[in-house]
Amino acid sequence: MHSDIRPRRSVLFMPGSNARALEKGRTLPADAIVIDLEDAVAPDAKADARAQAVEAIKAGGFGPREVVLRANAPDTPWFEADLAAAAGSGADAVAVPKISDPETLAMIGRRLDALGAPRSLKVWAMIETPLAVLRIERIALAAHDPVTRLAVLMMGTNDLAKATGARIVPGRAPMLAWLSSCVLAAKAAGIGILDAVWNDFRDLDGFAAECAQAADLGFNGKTLIHPSQIAPANAAFTPPADEVEEARQVIEIFARPENAGIGVLQLEGRMYERMHADMARRTVALADAIAARG
Repeated sequence: MHSDIRPRRSVLFMPGSNARALEKGRTLPADAIVIDLEDAVAPDAKADARAQAVEAIKAGGFGPREVVLRANAPDTPWFEADLAAAAGSGADAVAVPKISDPETLAMIGRRLDALGAPRSLKVWAMIETPLAVLRIERIALAAHDPVTRLAVLMMGTNDLAKATGARIVPGRAPMLAWLSSCVLAAKAAGIGILDAVWNDFRDLDGFAAECAQAADLGFNGKTLIHPSQIAPANAAFTPPADEVEEARQVIEIFARPENAGIGVLQLEGRMYERMHADMARRTVALADAIAARG
């Protein structure tokens, strides 16, 4: 039932122009690697970075990690070549910045089809404009149209801060409503959602606190800018052992033949409904998928 659950606790951005970093990406314990052709690469280095990124992806060796190519935005002169590179690279997904409407997702999907991209290539949409947040329901539900290939939303709070004047402060009160709206939209659409980067990679305590908040809000994981952030992110988005144990017990009591027609059951003084068994199956599937990575 939840066979498509992929751990995306730690999603590390790596500059496409840095061959040594890409080599290191094959050994880091991140759940996913995003090879970046956008922010991390200067305009005159875009073509070289693109060629190097494709070479690295084709060479493989990334193991269970999802490998994502981040293109430049659709309104840039590099987008078309980035999309073509992603289509033939063997990447798991292409991340597209500045998605602000579902029509753009449909356009990208049609281009990928025309470029002969395999159906396994998914689209991760970056949500980083005020319009994107206002239209988040329509953007997320575009995933129901197979042409869009939409699998994940990625929050971009740095760009949102720049566009709105809202400050990025500990606890993120100015942006909490936006973050929660996006989580709700992703869950309604049945797709993944990743929290934004934390800028000060030396402040691991602040980072861990923001990871805990993101997990509480319902995010699947966090995008990262430094390998030192991988371990705290993995810890924050891994279901706690006692939660997994309780989930296994809930599944077990609802599975007993004598409870077949019963909607509400009691376990150690707590009431559980059938929906809790569904949630429990998801928790166990995620825990098992994480365990399978060793």
